[in-house]
Amino acid sequence: MAHQKSAIYDDMSLQPTSERNIVAAFDFDVTITTKDTFVPFLYRAFGGNRVRSTFSKLSLDAMGVVLGLSNRDRFKEKVVAALFLGEPIDRLRQEGQEYAKSIVGLVRPSAMRRIEWHKEQGHRLVMVSASLDLYLEPIAEMLGFNDLLCTKLSTNHLIFDGKLAGPNCRGPEKAKRLQALLGNMSGYEIYAYGDSAGDREMLAAADHPHYRFFNF
Repeated sequence: MAHQKSAIYDDMSLQPTSERNIVAAFDFDVTITTKDTFVPFLYRAFGGNRVRSTFSKLSLDAMGVVLGLSNRDRFKEKVVAALFLGEPIDRLRQEGQEYAKSIVGLVRPSAMRRIEWHKEQGHRLVMVSASLDLYLEPIAEMLGFNDLLCTKLSTNHLIFDGKLAGPNCRGPEKAKRLQALLGNMSGYEIYAYGDSAGDREMLAAADHPHYRFFNF
């Protein structure tokens, strides 16, 4: 996909081309932000020693992911099982609220300008991310998104049970969630923004796919 500069907002190719309702779907990590936010949240929530110990125990799985031999989603499930099982919901939701405030500074100015442009046009903003609802819910609200589609954690009464509530929101799951939200996607004109292979299906479903659209 061609790299497109974020500053070119008056390019006619960026303008709506039909009378359909318009949706703008944004990936979060490294698309809106300058870096990944998932692992730093783990360090904040559980402490460096516990996170390093967990990743050390899962080092073979991690190496398999890096080499393309292991399933990335399954590895994430193992990390969640090791760290979140039995943790109080209230504590981690509070950590997520505070973390969201701390990562606003990671938002790319060019991404924020594009978000604001869509808002000014009255477009529906949807954040679609594999990161966790614990901190994406507050930051999506802060940034003015209408909808959030993301990875969620499963709970049992007042604690997390160490499982995901549904699939990791990555790859084909992103397009699936977007379709579930919108219904007949042909009834919408869709802009999509992503930065990795995990966004491929979402970008393919869009009328206006933008891969690494912002300044990297």
